[in-house]
Amino acid sequence: MSLQSVAERERLMAQRQQWAVFCMAVWLTGTIFSAVIATLNFYTIDRLLASSPNAAFHAAVDKLGAPLGRDLLWYLSSELNRLYFQYWNLAQLAVGILVLWLVVRLPVDKRALWGVVGMLAVVLFLTAVLTPPIVSVGRSLDFVPRDPPPPGLRKFGLLHSAFTVSTFVNLVLGVLVTLWIQRAGERQWKSTGSYTSVPIAR
Repeated sequence: MSLQSVAERERLMAQRQQWAVFCMAVWLTGTIFSAVIATLNFYTIDRLLASSPNAAFHAAVDKLGAPLGRDLLWYLSSELNRLYFQYWNLAQLAVGILVLWLVVRLPVDKRALWGVVGMLAVVLFLTAVLTPPIVSVGRSLDFVPRDPPPPGLRKFGLLHSAFTVSTFVNLVLGVLVTLWIQRAGERQWKSTGSYTSVPIAR
């Protein structure tokens, strides 16, 4: 292999590593943002009802009545969150497949490869197993009084808890995968000055 070919291969490996780290950063950031946005959507309802400076808003709520107005806003936030999470699940699949494509072509140890595979498995679980019943059960609870607790409330709580735990697992895996990708490149450059002596993970 010529020196020019070696240099080109090293440049390509470096670019792939940078793109893999960037995609992992997008994946992790999106996961955190989606959780924060979902929480703020509900928090904003009570904040606006309590302290919104808009007099027209308070007049509209007063016409509906505070309980119904709150239920209506809660329903809107719930529908937005359902939409966000369904789209984010699909976006995660796209980002995850791209990361996997990059990682299998990088000289990293197999922990990074299997970490990405595990994250994709979690996303598939969220998309196919947890999200559909969360959406359907959640909609069945819209505008339903909570006293006494409706039958579906406990099921929704369990589904939501499973979703939260699964998302947290993916965050932890994502941080580890990012570190493994980054450190593999750093170790290789320090030891040999190139990417070429480490076999690509298969």
